[in-house]
Amino acid sequence: MKKKDDAIGRAEEVLKIEAESILGLIGKLGGSFSSAVETIYRAKGRIIVTGIGKSGLIGRKIVATLTSTGTPAIFLHPVEGMHGDLGIVTRGDVLLAISNSGETSELNLLIQSLDNIPKIALTGKPCSTLARISDIVIDVGVSREACPFGLTPTSSTTAALAMGDALAIALIGRRKFRENDFYKFHPGGTLGMRLMARVREVMVGLEDTPRVYSGATALEAVTEIDRRNLGFVLVTDGRNRLLGILTDGDVRRHVKRGEDFLARTVDKLMTRTPKTIDQNRSLADTIEIMEKFEITTLVVVDRKKELKGCIHLHDILGRGGTVRMSLSNGTISRPE
Repeated sequence: MKKKDDAIGRAEEVLKIEAESILGLIGKLGGSFSSAVETIYRAKGRIIVTGIGKSGLIGRKIVATLTSTGTPAIFLHPVEGMHGDLGIVTRGDVLLAISNSGETSELNLLIQSLDNIPKIALTGKPCSTLARISDIVIDVGVSREACPFGLTPTSSTTAALAMGDALAIALIGRRKFRENDFYKFHPGGTLGMRLMARVREVMVGLEDTPRVYSGATALEAVTEIDRRNLGFVLVTDGRNRLLGILTDGDVRRHVKRGEDFLARTVDKLMTRTPKTIDQNRSLADTIEIMEKFEITTLVVVDRKKELKGCIHLHDILGRGGTVRMSLSNGTISRPE
């Protein structure tokens, strides 16, 4: 009898362990899962998915599955969230946090900063810090990793991914999402047309973009950030040329250091090299740049580098609702 290849034998063992881990989740389903589905279904905003490392990668895939099946979702990196991107979270959103140990300090710090939205945890440790500070806890614990040393996340990440799929598919049923709806979210339908559209078609115009002039005080800049609620303010000169950007993350860092900075000019506090994109670039290009630099906002300029507005990932996905499109010409309009 031919001896089994050692690599195949190891692969079979891995697949068996991971399959058992997924099957083991069935017995963990219960009221928490049902509550999570109902909370997400009734949310007026989006699902903010967050996690670090391997959990973050799983989170991004869950976001993709949710958005393609009718549940608006976006990924928020915990570190970026504490340095400016927390401004994307609005009342009406739901947070879905992923951590096998439940003791990831950056993730837990982010969650403790959000006290006005429901928080759902996918964790392998139901008694962890993450579980304690969350409103709903879904146990995705596994008995062992497929890694022979028990160090590399394998079974645990597979279990979290499978539970994310379970949530998405349960929501399909709750929303009565149909096959025709599915096609609208994929490249052969609306999403593909949307990504071919130009930045100028969906961006926030200059009149709605938070900005102050060079020489303004930090207090004036903070007031503008708060008024526009986009998480940043742009700094320009009198000829509408972009000079820099100040984010609420920058403000938070100055506050944390105990600095009396509100009377200082914004020029001394701003970042002088914000990421920009030409208004005639495609939304597909925009997403590629955002992913490359792990940011969610770009400043929009024209060929002369004059400021035209800004664009956030929400503007591509549809801020506050579904972006309407004219299928005849591929143009985009905002919800009223």
